[in-house]
Amino acid sequence: MNIIVNGRHLEITPALRSYAEEKIGRFEKYISNISEAIVTLGVEKYRHKAEVLLKVNGVMIQAESVTGEVYSAIDEVVEKLEKQVLKHKEKIHAYRKGEKKTHTQTIAVASSEKGRIIKNKRFDMKPMSPEEAVDQMELLDKDFFVFSNDVSGAINVVYRRKDGNYGLIEPMK
Repeated sequence: MNIIVNGRHLEITPALRSYAEEKIGRFEKYISNISEAIVTLGVEKYRHKAEVLLKVNGVMIQAESVTGEVYSAIDEVVEKLEKQVLKHKEKIHAYRKGEKKTHTQTIAVASSEKGRIIKNKRFDMKPMSPEEAVDQMELLDKDFFVFSNDVSGAINVVYRRKDGNYGLIEPMK
């Protein structure tokens, strides 16, 4: 597994890099086919933020944590990731037993703050069903997910409703 540790408004010391790599490296015992782990550590005022993105066979598993200290932020994000990785592993195991689940990839939509686009991400989209898109959204721990519908080929959006159910947005032809 290739582990990349980046700092945002924070200098990555050898001790901090080693700590993050050791914690993230433990996920190989759960899933052996993690191709890359991107760890971004940052500081904003008195808050320390740790973000981790794991790439596993085209599936992306992401978590983030904000605490008062950078090492505790890493520990907390590892706990969150562990739950997601175990959930993903169970889905893979269920898929091998014949249930209908597949590996997918994600697209992130540009987020905005005060009318400006401050972040832009591009990802290859593999066609998937709305149910698979909901599974991917849950793995990423997001409130919405943009995907290419495997039946119509159109770009769709699934989102989490306030009542706990999910919604699907499809374009009209």
